[in-house]
Amino acid sequence: MKKLEDTGLLIARIMMPILFIVAGYGKMGAGYAGTQQYMQAMGVPGFMLPLTILLEFGGGLAILFGFLTRTTALITAIFTVLTALLFHSNFAEGVNQMMFMKNFSIAGGFLVLSVAGPGGFSLDRLLNKKW
Repeated sequence: MKKLEDTGLLIARIMMPILFIVAGYGKMGAGYAGTQQYMQAMGVPGFMLPLTILLEFGGGLAILFGFLTRTTALITAIFTVLTALLFHSNFAEGVNQMMFMKNFSIAGGFLVLSVAGPGGFSLDRLLNKKW
């Protein structure tokens, strides 16, 4: 049964951060200036963008490999809820309600991962850490 649980957590760790890794990577190059302008238009200071990239890309990779999993998953869950509240709370725009609910669903998954941990197939397990 433990093998099945470890396999399920591995699959979850592969699936969950894909969105964040791709989004963070996209903000690094040509998308940097546009993303910074969008953030500022929404009332979020542009200097927060490097932290956003670090969390999306770096945190996504950490989740993928099961490194600092519990802490990173909790921080990512909080980030995802804040993103929903800051960027997707204008329900007058049709797509925002769906994006808001998507973010809350993703945050729920990261909360589960923060409680369950990374499973056996992870760097945390190799390092014998329970971050």
